[in-house]
Amino acid sequence: MTYLGMSSETGRKLSDAEHIKQSIKDIILTPIGSRLERRDYGSLLFFLIDHPNQRAAQLKIMSATVMALTQWEPRIRIDSMKFHINKEILTLELTYYLAVQPNQKVTTEIEVR
Repeated sequence: MTYLGMSSETGRKLSDAEHIKQSIKDIILTPIGSRLERRDYGSLLFFLIDHPNQRAAQLKIMSATVMALTQWEPRIRIDSMKFHINKEILTLELTYYLAVQPNQKVTTEIEVR
């Protein structure tokens, strides 16, 4: 197991796959324009989640997520995305392949509040 980075919550070492999951969450949950030295880092997700039950909004959310991850996380290839909407919480279920292990499919859930 190679270690690529560290946990933003605990400071412990993370494996490649764990670091990628952390990176995906950070990219998706960071609004574009919120980082001082990297204004274009992040996604447009927070500008689009007002009405996640509407089909057009879901397509925009999917598009914004894929565009952000394609730009900022080259270690994955996105396979599919699903939505789960429960009251105030939007959960994105993202399935992707790791670039270093193209036959391994990984699923990550990210809650957006």
